[in-house]
Amino acid sequence: MALNFLGRPARRAAEQARATEVAEPTHVPMTDAQRRTVLMAAATLLDYPGGDAESRWDAVAQVLPDLPLEASDPLAGFIAHARAVGKRALEEHYVATFDQKRRCNLYLSYYATGDTRQRGVALLSFREMLAAVGLEQDRDELPDHLCVVCEAAAREPGSPETGDAIAADVLATHRDGIEVLRHALADRGSAYSGVIDALVTALPPLDEETRERYLKLVTAGPPAELVGTLELPFPVSNQETRS
Repeated sequence: MALNFLGRPARRAAEQARATEVAEPTHVPMTDAQRRTVLMAAATLLDYPGGDAESRWDAVAQVLPDLPLEASDPLAGFIAHARAVGKRALEEHYVATFDQKRRCNLYLSYYATGDTRQRGVALLSFREMLAAVGLEQDRDELPDHLCVVCEAAAREPGSPETGDAIAADVLATHRDGIEVLRHALADRGSAYSGVIDALVTALPPLDEETRERYLKLVTAGPPAELVGTLELPFPVSNQETRS
């Protein structure tokens, strides 16, 4: 069955129009250390709040003075909101947003492959990426989860300046999906949109080709399997069990 990515077809033109209303990210010059800090902050805040949420908010708050305002301001805004609503309310919002809304999917390969048989191949490539940068995944999420990739990009030995930033290149490759996520969160009025706003300041500038791909995703959604099914060796759903 084909996925209905954005709801009724009649709404898609309006969805694309709203997508263009969200402010385009501007390129923010930053050092490699600042870039890695932004990526790790995004990985920290985009993870399920959980029992250690307050300590993670504190850890990110401590490094905000070292970042450009374009990155620190939206991160500070999210942390202020999280403290105001509390951990339980944020957990409920997290599940309602990321686990139940296809447009707010944190699994990067979903935007490129949808729930098709190509997703299994894509997930294997993410596992290979983690191995290539010398990292072992110690969390339950799939390897294409945005938190996992952001952390890998923050910790990998290479950097964009030296041309050997494998995980950072993966983030840049999936920029169209990240833009769909950013605009969908903003459209829902989610405080998590600020975290993605900060994240994109650490990514390469948005070029016209990527912009066109992201607008196409907004209009048509990710690919959907039309015929047949494939048994994959691991789950590909974005539904996770939260404790």
